[in-house]
Amino acid sequence: MTTYKLPIAQGFEHKIDHKNTHLITLKNRAGMAIALTDYGARLVSALVPDKHGNLIDVVLGFDSIEGYLQAKEQYHGATVGRFCNRIAKGKFNLESKEYSLALNNGNNCLHGGIEGFHRKVWDRQVSFKKLVDFYYVSPDGEEGFPGELKTSVSYELTNENEIIIKFRATTDAPTVLNLTNHAYFNLNGEGNGDVLNHLIQINSDEFLPIDENQIPIGKPESIEETAFDFRQAKTIAQDINAQDEQLEYANGYDHCYLNKQPISQAIASAYSKESGILLEVFTSEPSIHFYTGNFLADDLGKSGHRYLRYGGFCFEAQHYPDSPNHPDFPSVILNPGEVFQSEIRYKFSIQK
Repeated sequence: MTTYKLPIAQGFEHKIDHKNTHLITLKNRAGMAIALTDYGARLVSALVPDKHGNLIDVVLGFDSIEGYLQAKEQYHGATVGRFCNRIAKGKFNLESKEYSLALNNGNNCLHGGIEGFHRKVWDRQVSFKKLVDFYYVSPDGEEGFPGELKTSVSYELTNENEIIIKFRATTDAPTVLNLTNHAYFNLNGEGNGDVLNHLIQINSDEFLPIDENQIPIGKPESIEETAFDFRQAKTIAQDINAQDEQLEYANGYDHCYLNKQPISQAIASAYSKESGILLEVFTSEPSIHFYTGNFLADDLGKSGHRYLRYGGFCFEAQHYPDSPNHPDFPSVILNPGEVFQSEIRYKFSIQK
């Protein structure tokens, strides 16, 4: 059995673009602990008690900044922006002007481009050993996006074993914005095999079908009688290999589900019978993107084990993919004088 511990701070003492990076740890009264780094304002670890009282690290990641820099998968635990998910052909129009973005996913701009928020060293402030605020100012034109954007991300670990993530942003010119957290979870323990045995429930009856470039093709569709119906909990394995064009396009699940739940009700959950750990997700965002780690690429993780295909899953609370090119989607436009705010809660508990 793997003994999980938080990474050592020295592995995160690094310098990138003349800025120092660090590891920050938070602990609560219930025995849970998380580790964060200012490189990408990202979640590095989450030690959660399992049904036997053992602490299991349920977040994929690395035990040093060097590990994140060298990883084939760049988004582990990161704050993703300016625009998470895909923008088709890296282009959009805003106020009669066309903007061209960096292409880093075939013909798409993915997760903010080549030098997105995941590759920035954020400023930080720690409060009362239970809350960390990260700050980043994105200059006008960065990766092709208009306007100077000031963004903050806070992580709080509560005594109810919740990780509460709050985003806030303002701009000095009209821009588009879509922020999320890109943690990969494995409730069996990071590096402990795949997540295909996890029971997933998604409280949504509509999803966004995609084309072969993983861009939404139009309006939401019902999940009724499809492999995408998770309204009743089922394992990831049950339908992931179904004969379905949508699954073939994405190499598994990599799809956006509409969220009509209030933040007081979970939009999604995952459960591991092996550990007894239940993860519930609450959010103010209009969708949850469910991704099953279809392209995890053999990186060596904290546990010393390889992160292989299906080695983790993501619940990315966000606005819809390619929203700037779909006027009928919920707006992602942020104007001067407005304040963007959103929240994601990851709540852990034991279900025996």
